[in-house]
Amino acid sequence: MDEVIESGLVHDFDASLSGIGQELGAGAYSMSDVLALPIFKQEDSSLPQENETKHPPFQYVMCAATSPAVKLYDETLTYLNQGQSYEIRMLDNRKAGDIPEINGKLVKSIIRVVFHDRRLQYTEHQQLEGWKWNRPGDRLLDLDIPMSVGVIDIKTNPSQLNAVEFLWDPTKCTSAFIQVHCISTEFTPRKHGGEKGVPFRIQVDTFKQTENGEYTDHLHSASCQIKVFKPKGADRKQKTDREKMEKRTAHEKEKYQPSYDTTVLTECSPWPDTPTTFVNNSPTPAPAFTSAQHNTYSVPDSNSSSPNHQGDGTSQGSGDQLHPSATIQETQQWLLKNRFSTYTRLFSNFSGADLLKLTREDLVQICGPADGIRLYNALKSRSIRPRLTIYVCQEPLRSIQLERQDTGNGESSNGAIYVYHAIYLEEMAASEVTRKLALAFNIPLHQINQVYRQGPTGIHILVSDQMVQNFQDESCFLFTTIKAENGEGFHIILK
Repeated sequence: MDEVIESGLVHDFDASLSGIGQELGAGAYSMSDVLALPIFKQEDSSLPQENETKHPPFQYVMCAATSPAVKLYDETLTYLNQGQSYEIRMLDNRKAGDIPEINGKLVKSIIRVVFHDRRLQYTEHQQLEGWKWNRPGDRLLDLDIPMSVGVIDIKTNPSQLNAVEFLWDPTKCTSAFIQVHCISTEFTPRKHGGEKGVPFRIQVDTFKQTENGEYTDHLHSASCQIKVFKPKGADRKQKTDREKMEKRTAHEKEKYQPSYDTTVLTECSPWPDTPTTFVNNSPTPAPAFTSAQHNTYSVPDSNSSSPNHQGDGTSQGSGDQLHPSATIQETQQWLLKNRFSTYTRLFSNFSGADLLKLTREDLVQICGPADGIRLYNALKSRSIRPRLTIYVCQEPLRSIQLERQDTGNGESSNGAIYVYHAIYLEEMAASEVTRKLALAFNIPLHQINQVYRQGPTGIHILVSDQMVQNFQDESCFLFTTIKAENGEGFHIILK
């Protein structure tokens, strides 16, 4: 086996793997199949042999072709079709005497689909909750059980839609057929068509059984980079890449990797939330797909009034603002109260000061554009900018009169100062004027029949949407009330 590894067998990769594919149909692997796989990246033959002898105990090969449009020293990229079954061969690559404690025993492997991008790994809990909301009942990753060979005790956790686990015997022929149901463009920040989809990773983590019978002792991990397309999309993309490469000159082609018929998963670190023997006791959550309450991406209530409107009891008061002195528990309560429950776990160690230090760009990156902007506005107590502001006061008999303290605008001839209320209109509509007047002056809304404006010669003009749209900003009005003709309710007259 050493001779085969040292011989730089990567050059014969295509032919060797083709042979494996034929023998798989016969239902068995030979030892030569394992040896024919490119266990290592091709290295300089001048390196010492001891650097080449170290090799992983297992090898995982996915039966899907790599892209030819990948530069020579970059990681391979494989295109998959959504929902199509792809075989991952689980191969025992141990030398004689390696890990003898698993001889005649089963090992456990967990296969996951995870984000390749570090930024998305940090927020993948929120990303996947959004996907789960749009695709209720679906999983990101499934195991095609009828097609799979040699897998035992298959488990899928409802709270981890991106992972499947099973037991297998390294000495026997084992193949796991996976199906990926999410596509790469579902997680792009803008969805207007033609976006470049985000890459995923297929990762396999393998464990052996401990003395207490649990499979938590980590043995090996490997992964590969993929992109997932709608059905038949991966085939079209592969063809496009191949045609582009055919148009390049021979010199340009030397800078790119050849396309292999299969994808070999390369060694990597175990996934953070795998049951390894070293457990992270930090309360900071690891980037994993777990179930939590879905974020509904709510927007502020269009019926709420400006915080500056003193008479509006529905607006956000100063008590709803997050203060820098807020403890972690108070910060969590503030997030729940302001409809950010999805992010309570993500910000589980943030105090008020910590959260307020985050910039708008930070929040957009962590929470996505919709909720990032909403959270930023909530933290900064940003209210909806009114489209029109008017000032309204009741006639002297029903207005609040204060003793004169100075002279100036708003002073009547008898020395009383009339207090005006600011009415902030988010909608340029007559119904908005009626509702805000009722709130400002504590008038039951159902008792207001009509709102009129006093015109020339004292005529009463019905306030319509068109009239409101022609109000000048910061106009001042006095108003009085008169009983309705039928005796039920009353009318408001603006002067």
